[in-house]
Amino acid sequence: MKRALFVLVLVLSIALVGCAGSAKSDTIKVGWFGALTGDQAVWGENEFNTVKMLFEEYNNAGGIEVGGKKYKLEAIGYDNKGDAQEAVNVVKRLTGQDKVVAILGPNASGNAIPIAPVLEQAKVPDIATVATNPKVTVLDGKVKPYNFRVCFIDPYQGAVAAGYAYDRLNDSKAAILYDVSDDYSQGLREFFKANFEKKGGTIVADESFNGGDVDFRPQLSKIKAANPDIIFMPYFFKEVALSANQARELGIKTTLMGGDGWPSDQLISMGGKSVEGSYFVNHLDYADPAVQDYKARYKAKYGKETELNGYLVHDAVLLLVAGLQKAGKVNGEALAKALEGIQVQGITGMINISPETHNPEGKDAAIIKIVDGQYVFQEKYAAK
Repeated sequence: MKRALFVLVLVLSIALVGCAGSAKSDTIKVGWFGALTGDQAVWGENEFNTVKMLFEEYNNAGGIEVGGKKYKLEAIGYDNKGDAQEAVNVVKRLTGQDKVVAILGPNASGNAIPIAPVLEQAKVPDIATVATNPKVTVLDGKVKPYNFRVCFIDPYQGAVAAGYAYDRLNDSKAAILYDVSDDYSQGLREFFKANFEKKGGTIVADESFNGGDVDFRPQLSKIKAANPDIIFMPYFFKEVALSANQARELGIKTTLMGGDGWPSDQLISMGGKSVEGSYFVNHLDYADPAVQDYKARYKAKYGKETELNGYLVHDAVLLLVAGLQKAGKVNGEALAKALEGIQVQGITGMINISPETHNPEGKDAAIIKIVDGQYVFQEKYAAK
């Protein structure tokens, strides 16, 4: 009797373990990481909120079908505090401990570049959102097998900014103020300078600062003395607002211009009139009909407007799902192969992932002007 009871308990235990394993296998774990603390937390929170919202929507609709089987999506997110070493630590945790099939984010190039060796060892692909430095996906002419992104890159963005300033705004003299400690800022500065000079323009001042600086007056005073037609500021919204305020206090009335690190509600609230009339390169037109449904859903769920990052991570999720379905199985290595050459219609445009670069080739850039405290679309502009 005791032996029969023992066998029964053992059979039930095995059955329960089998059920638990089956339930677990019906869930696809996906990692996300970004800044949830610090100056860029507003972007990180927006990204992770969007991922959770979209996963919930997929799950409520019955999940996604991969290889003829339905799966639910589970988001596991961590704060990397905007720090490169913490980014590596977080990715090790996601791939080693949490056993995710893929990772979404980060938005910062400096955090996306150093994670490649961890991804390659784990055979887990990452889809970066707004990380625009070329080194995120390609290093020394060789594509990184597990790094992908949904945004255009700095050479293109810098060329767009330079071309628009020279061809559309008729500016022939430009000054640059950039963050020497940031990969994103350095890259944009490099490509703006090269393309502006190629057009026939002159860089009359080229000044730098270090991340965390709050006093830009010494550099701005030199820029004022150079009398530029436009000042290119390729860095993030907090420093943009601070430097713009100080520029106006010094009597600089020159038009300001930047890249996709600018757009945030905090830029308007902190910069106010100092950033009025400024231009920046962006990934989309906020008034585009294609983005309105997502904007409305996000606001209904979280009670506030989405940031730029939300649009890009939205399309990263679409790319992830399409990649899994193309792969036909829940496997990181197979997913990475499936992402090469894939084409997905996103809300930020058509995403064609090049097998050679892992970048979405041919995406349009949008020129935005700040008018009466609002982001006003000017035109889609292609670098020439």
